[in-house]
Amino acid sequence: QVQFVESGGGLVQPGGSLRLSCAASGFTLDHYAIGWFRQAPGKEREEVSCISSSEGSTWYGDSVKGRFTISRDNAKNTMYLQMISLKPEDTAVYYCATRVRPSIIGRCYTSGEEYDYWGQGIQVTVSS
Repeated sequence: QVQFVESGGGLVQPGGSLRLSCAASGFTLDHYAIGWFRQAPGKEREEVSCISSSEGSTWYGDSVKGRFTISRDNAKNTMYLQMISLKPEDTAVYYCATRVRPSIIGRCYTSGEEYDYWGQGIQVTVSS
């Protein structure tokens, strides 16, 4: 059974940092493309970042470019989203996702419909 456990969210002041973790079980994460999404109240889901299965490519949304970094630790079967210089507009529920259907090697997928499994979501609040 595929499962994710997300952790690392919480309340942080503007300019602060957080690292979100998404531990996978039931499958081997390093074989697949992964992504992070977020959804703020009253807004549509937005993709934040993705990395291809071969880690040949990464992608970041314009709003987080230069501040967020996606990565994975294959030994721990865990994916991460390091967030620095956080802004109030980064406040949202963050979701990890993975694509297990056949993928193009080296391709980073930037739409939620292209992912198959999702974490439960974790709240990130940036406020003073």
